[in-house]
Amino acid sequence: MSQSTLSAHHAHEHEHQPSHSVFGFWSYLMTDCLLFASLFATFAMFANQYAGGPTAKDLFNLKDVAIETGLLLTSSLTFGFAMISAVRQKKSGVLLWLFVTALLGAGFLCLELQEFSHLVAEGAGPQRSAFWSAFFTLVGTHGLHVTLGLVWLVVLAVQIVKKPAMGERELRRLACLSLFWHFLDIVWICVFSFVYLGSIV
Repeated sequence: MSQSTLSAHHAHEHEHQPSHSVFGFWSYLMTDCLLFASLFATFAMFANQYAGGPTAKDLFNLKDVAIETGLLLTSSLTFGFAMISAVRQKKSGVLLWLFVTALLGAGFLCLELQEFSHLVAEGAGPQRSAFWSAFFTLVGTHGLHVTLGLVWLVVLAVQIVKKPAMGERELRRLACLSLFWHFLDIVWICVFSFVYLGSIV
């Protein structure tokens, strides 16, 4: 085999090497699963520990939580549209749907912060009882993840704007962020079902 053929062969192998970043990201998601599993388990332990203070039935507003849920689930759909546009190499479509996703995610966070403010004003802050401490830790950790996801989204959108075309690296980064965003949706469905609905039934 000639030297040029060997060089071409090695270049082809290098081009199609499995991405270590994708494997690393899957590993990160698994550790996040363990984190949230431990937070859910802790919440279950203190589900009825109100220390004589206000209960979930007294303060939870399921209407507002349902709106939060709708915003986050819709943002998962719009992110899917962004991925479709990316595969079709439609950069303007990617940026448009990422912008819509960011707006929906920001709306979710605003409602969540309003809820936290209302609970604290009603005397149900994280220091009030074991229940509220576990609640704020679990829901707040999810909210922090959504915030980090929004920062990641904005940074990625800026990178896409600067690129003349969508390359393999940008597609891979979008795919990782998409996995992260859908993961947060799944966690929130568990929060809505287990924390909110489960606490008032």
